[in-house]
Amino acid sequence: MSYIEPAPIKDKENPLESMMQRFDKAVELLGISEEMYHILKVPRKQVIVGLPVMMDSGQIRTFEGYRVIHSTILGPSKGGIRFDPDVNLDEVRALAAWMTWKCAVVDIPYGGAKGGVACNPREMSAGEIERLMRAYTTALLDVFGPDQDIPAPDMGTGPREMAWLMDEYSKSKGMTVPAVVTGKPLVLGGSLGRTEATGRGVMVSALSGMEKLRINPYRATAAVQGFGNVGSHAALLLRERGVAIHAVSDISGAYYNNKGIDVAAAVAYRDRNNGSLEGFTGAELIPGEELLMLPVDVLVPAAKEDVITRKNVSGIQAKMIVEGANGPTSSKADDIINEKGIMVVPDILANAGGVTVSYFEWVQNRIGYKWTLERINRRTDRIMKDSFDKVYEVSLKYKISLRIAAYIVAIDKVSSTYKYRGGF
Repeated sequence: MSYIEPAPIKDKENPLESMMQRFDKAVELLGISEEMYHILKVPRKQVIVGLPVMMDSGQIRTFEGYRVIHSTILGPSKGGIRFDPDVNLDEVRALAAWMTWKCAVVDIPYGGAKGGVACNPREMSAGEIERLMRAYTTALLDVFGPDQDIPAPDMGTGPREMAWLMDEYSKSKGMTVPAVVTGKPLVLGGSLGRTEATGRGVMVSALSGMEKLRINPYRATAAVQGFGNVGSHAALLLRERGVAIHAVSDISGAYYNNKGIDVAAAVAYRDRNNGSLEGFTGAELIPGEELLMLPVDVLVPAAKEDVITRKNVSGIQAKMIVEGANGPTSSKADDIINEKGIMVVPDILANAGGVTVSYFEWVQNRIGYKWTLERINRRTDRIMKDSFDKVYEVSLKYKISLRIAAYIVAIDKVSSTYKYRGGF
């Protein structure tokens, strides 16, 4: 399965407002000045482009595209490009800010950015998508660059589209420039370890939290909601480290086995069965909602946004939630989770393994040398573990949740850098 750099999914009502609610809480605790608040709040650059594309029918259709650079104070901006019918400027602005905080919380020298085109790639041919991606790249040649703004895959795009972007950008420069984009195919400078990167970060985050809660991995149980790229790799890696996976799920339903699921067998079955667990016999089929309520030590929501809400949060029995998906917990459920004493490792931290390996891809492209998988995994694990420990320390200092602590770590880093650089 292809790697997609994770980025928090929008709130369907107002993505910008959703992001700002948690941002405001962290800012209040930090006590930063009103001037700095507005510096961090307002994006550095917002670009809207019209993209005329020749369709297979011979007609020319114009698409609207966006690129928002939220911050470059820590380094070049970084963020994916999504092709989706619902893409709009507010969504892209929110996601760009989220990327700033995600990069900062794991101490990667990037700012945040995001891009998108309002289109439906499921209704377009490969040729139409290619022409659209090349038009988007051409329109943003003055924005993209290895030292300026580095895009990556997101919803509706993948390694194929990143290869087209790299090619179009390289043509304009008269030389091959692999470092302009990450998430590329391996043969074009993509990095080893990228496919399992997000799931690996989830695993490291889970083990770090279990250590703080004094849970022995070899006696622990977990349920993983979502068995795509992130969920399946998280389940495999947790199982390798002793955790018994009692339940997994996908769109076909949830599968439960109180003696533990053979995760490798489940992955093999899914891959043989057109990407679905439907018909898997290694576990009992249960309603999908029941997976969230199982009496396990670790719950990994790795499917979609807003699966844990005020309506169902009271039934959750897990001691820890590790957010493999983007935005799986509704903000309205946060207070109840905290009251129940459940540790939540937030998406801004838990699934940052993806952007970490994207950074490694960029570094390898810049130095012209490929690292081994062992080196990539070792460095990813260290960054994720160190980041968790830092966030945990802040949560103890302020007596707050890991979610708000992660925002505090990120915002403090960015605001401090502004002060040292004299950015205003």
